[in-house]
Amino acid sequence: MMERMTVMRISRREFLARAGLGALSLGLPRGAVGAEGNAFAREAMHYGVMDGGAVACRLCPRGCVVAEGMRGHCGVRENRGGRLRTLVFGRACTAHNDPIEKKPLFHFLPGTTSFSIATAGCNIECKFCQNWQISQARPEEVSALDMPPDKVVDAAVRAGSASIAYTYTEPVIFYEYMLETAKAGKARGMRSVMITNGFIQREPMRALIPELAAVKVDLKAFTDTFYREVCDGRLQPVLDTLLLLKRAGIWHEIVVLLVPTLNDGEKEIRDLCAWVKAELGPDVPLHFTRYHPTYKIRNIPPTPVSTIEKARSIGMREGLRFVYAGNVPGHPGEHTRCPGCGATVISRISYHVDASGLKDGACRSCGRPIPGVWA
Repeated sequence: MMERMTVMRISRREFLARAGLGALSLGLPRGAVGAEGNAFAREAMHYGVMDGGAVACRLCPRGCVVAEGMRGHCGVRENRGGRLRTLVFGRACTAHNDPIEKKPLFHFLPGTTSFSIATAGCNIECKFCQNWQISQARPEEVSALDMPPDKVVDAAVRAGSASIAYTYTEPVIFYEYMLETAKAGKARGMRSVMITNGFIQREPMRALIPELAAVKVDLKAFTDTFYREVCDGRLQPVLDTLLLLKRAGIWHEIVVLLVPTLNDGEKEIRDLCAWVKAELGPDVPLHFTRYHPTYKIRNIPPTPVSTIEKARSIGMREGLRFVYAGNVPGHPGEHTRCPGCGATVISRISYHVDASGLKDGACRSCGRPIPGVWA
């Protein structure tokens, strides 16, 4: 399943006016700084100071070296006076109360909702991105809500959400906002889930994990060629993130969006499934989902349902116990079945969920524990 949302766009002039930056900031090149005193900016985490006023960002594997007055690749972290600043703290460009199954997280509090936020920006560029209007935008190019962490938690409580999700774009680039919101939520009994591409350095991820309850990783493909040519990223850092999540013991699920002819080869899928089983274990839920043409890839038709079914069969033959069909509403591959007796413990038709086959985290029919976060 792919997450989409309505995007409100404003002009750069309107953004600067709202921010109180004044006309002197207009007409700057794409990588340049606005005026001093942007109320939306605060000091970023995970960077180092270099000679000559440059800073080295240590948040994601790009390791951007950012000169004075410039921004990193993500477009939301800017060098101001030798200090790296995040421009999106407390500035959510969208907020919705979504079914947790939309993330998708199938083994985490099924049937509940997750208050979902995002800011502008991303640290990679998938040519098939469903939310490119905000993921590939600069903060000044989209409308934003004034939502500091406490307000996010308040909104989640009012909405009756069971969790807060950092999603839609890439939460790595709004790391500080996510971290502080997760801490504020945790203090009030509200869990947090990260919906991520996994393209993050080890230390920031390790520091974040204690504040999270679950992580869903979009594994774009199982070849570095695909990552470089289609996503402007790299595979190994994402695999390293998955290994870190496994070692940390935090609940995680994986989604692979299958794009016909690009990452849906039988050998690649088999290699991916074999790696997941060997390195992460057979109980990690793996979702194979349908692609639909958008953004920069519009000449490839939607993924045939038969491709999803074949990938799912490969995963199960490789020994994975929970392999799902995504973006195929009503498909039996959406259901969770007990690996022991085969009974349906959770049935799903799109976002309509019946978890009556689950009792105290186990199969009601045979009593076998089903891995996940259920209470």
